[in-house]
Amino acid sequence: MTMKMAKDKYVLVAADFAGLELKDAVVRHLKERGWHVTDVGAKAQDTGTPEMYHRIGLRAGAMIAEGEFERALLFCGTGMGIHIAASKCPHVHSAVVESVPAALRCVTANNCNVMAMGGFYVAPRTGMAMADAFLEHKLGDGYEEWEGFYEYHKLGYDELENFDYEVYKANGFSLPNPGTAPLGAEPKGLAY
Repeated sequence: MTMKMAKDKYVLVAADFAGLELKDAVVRHLKERGWHVTDVGAKAQDTGTPEMYHRIGLRAGAMIAEGEFERALLFCGTGMGIHIAASKCPHVHSAVVESVPAALRCVTANNCNVMAMGGFYVAPRTGMAMADAFLEHKLGDGYEEWEGFYEYHKLGYDELENFDYEVYKANGFSLPNPGTAPLGAEPKGLAY
């Protein structure tokens, strides 16, 4: 199986009933911009008892963990519950965001592959702009003038990606053999 990549305009989306309206607005926007969208969550035509947020989050998280998709956008009432569920899957680096700068930073600094947002708090146009910021950037974008920025954050990502709680616990709750990556002074005028 070949991973569906953001650079090729493929994205996974999933929402529960509370995130459905926001998800639909963001999906319409993405499709207008040429994105191939795979939706594995609740749909407007679904009837009966809605599927719970955590089950939808686990399904989407598993598709990231299994290498089917590089990136996913998740939606529930707050973004938090579906984010927690997806984060239970290995290799998921998820963020809950409520602003465009946070969406940009979650990927450019933390290399997140899953971004969640809440339909109760995020307006549709803000959700669209957040999706664009998340999907159109990668680790290090926009911070090249900050000495060591990429290396510092790449080290953090790598240590989290390879984190083993049992090894951490056996090592006295300390990372064994932590790497180093000096981060230079924050550039003047950087707003976020």
